[in-house]
Amino acid sequence: MQELLVDFITSLDGYGAAKGWPGFWGLQGPEYLGWLGEQSKIDYTHLMGANTYRLMSGFSDEGTGMEEVTNASKVVFSSTLQPPLSWANTRLVSTDAIEAVRKMKQEGSSPLTTLGSLSLCRSLLKAGLVDRFRVVVFPVITGSTGHDRIYDGYPDVALDMVASQTFDGKIQLLEYVPRVLDGPPGADNDS
Repeated sequence: MQELLVDFITSLDGYGAAKGWPGFWGLQGPEYLGWLGEQSKIDYTHLMGANTYRLMSGFSDEGTGMEEVTNASKVVFSSTLQPPLSWANTRLVSTDAIEAVRKMKQEGSSPLTTLGSLSLCRSLLKAGLVDRFRVVVFPVITGSTGHDRIYDGYPDVALDMVASQTFDGKIQLLEYVPRVLDGPPGADNDS
């Protein structure tokens, strides 16, 4: 069975982006960029929703740093997009994302990872399909300018840490195995 990794970058206060800030909040350094380069060598199939597709496919031109993602296998879940999709190596799935991902995990030939797509990630986690949850935390708080709160609408989730790393003396990588809870731990209702 193939593994599904939910992958986020975030500010310390849980935002995926912030108005006026550059990508990676302008804090990427050589260690982090080197790690990203190593990750791009893994033969992941990238899963995303229509909004992420619309945003990311616009950055797929040469020189944007998106060449690795452009060359990778991608699956877009959408009932609004129509084939053919313009981004290379992208397949459109218009059926139920949960069932499609469940089948991909069982029958696929490569590990799966998400690309943005907050609501898709939330749905996959609630369905119990996420094997690992990886978060890269950038050392900024974007309370005034932040948007795309990552964890809004999530259930309660226990996270068992399996790896951590610091890049460039300031960026934290945290990797967990998630376990969706029925309620707060210790209340005789955790799953």
